[in-house]
Amino acid sequence: MRSPPWPLFDLRINTPRLQLRPPTDEDLADLAALAADGVHEPDFMPFSIPWTEGGPEVAARNVLQFNWRLRAEWKPDDWHLNLVTVVDGEVVGNQGIAAKSFATVRSVNTGSWIGLRHQGQGIGKEMRAAVLHLAFAGLDALEALSGAWDDNKPSLGVSSAMGYEPNGEHFAARLDGSGRLLDLRLPRAVWEERRRDDICIEGLETCRHEFGITESGITESGLIE
Repeated sequence: MRSPPWPLFDLRINTPRLQLRPPTDEDLADLAALAADGVHEPDFMPFSIPWTEGGPEVAARNVLQFNWRLRAEWKPDDWHLNLVTVVDGEVVGNQGIAAKSFATVRSVNTGSWIGLRHQGQGIGKEMRAAVLHLAFAGLDALEALSGAWDDNKPSLGVSSAMGYEPNGEHFAARLDGSGRLLDLRLPRAVWEERRRDDICIEGLETCRHEFGITESGITESGLIE
């Protein structure tokens, strides 16, 4: 059987509450509309790159262009997988995972956002758990990195709940000046202690090479489910 030209479209990460999947253009239209409806309160900017600044139309357009660019620039040794978060058939947010030289380094970075009207319902923790399952159980990662401004309590709370550990801090440019970014790291061993058995991955076998992993089938540690 021939592999499809873009096998990533068949990838799914399912939990009892939600599904993560690479977005089709129809999903991207829904994601753009979600961004236009609001991602954060107007007096707070949670992102290092203020892509929501400029109003609803700008935010929606940025969502589309960013995701289209990620597809066009994908390389097995430098990839950024953006996944839509779907709850009860509705796109409610975006969960990203990225890596460079993953086959050698086995380290990933994650980032996410949720539509404002869907926040405060535990979705952030569930989607992070799902993408970490992809990283560790599916791709055999050794660590997952993340970070947030020191005043981004929701993001830091999700990371803490997942078991992330402090990994330094640094100052960076922010929309209103400079701010303190807290770096976080989740080692594989800590994830293993909290590993869930109710998350499943579909469609990974046909697109493993897209992540720079050349061996076929199950990884040496037997982690693909």
